[in-house]
Amino acid sequence: MSDITTVRIGLSSARELEITVDDADSIATAFEKAVKGKDSVMWVTDTRGHRFGVNVGSIAFVEIDQPEDRGVGF
Repeated sequence: MSDITTVRIGLSSARELEITVDDADSIATAFEKAVKGKDSVMWVTDTRGHRFGVNVGSIAFVEIDQPEDRGVGF
């Protein structure tokens, strides 16, 4: 089974966007590229395939948790 990672994106409007992703490295790369001024929108795709666009100017922080193994639920 693949590892999933929780990513929290803090916005300047005192809100947070929490997304579970399969590839946290791609989120870090997209954020670094956006901060360097190459993109005005950072796109994030979650584990269910939903895409989220976040205005780079409104991002206060990005927090990437440690990956967790998906457990078997009962």
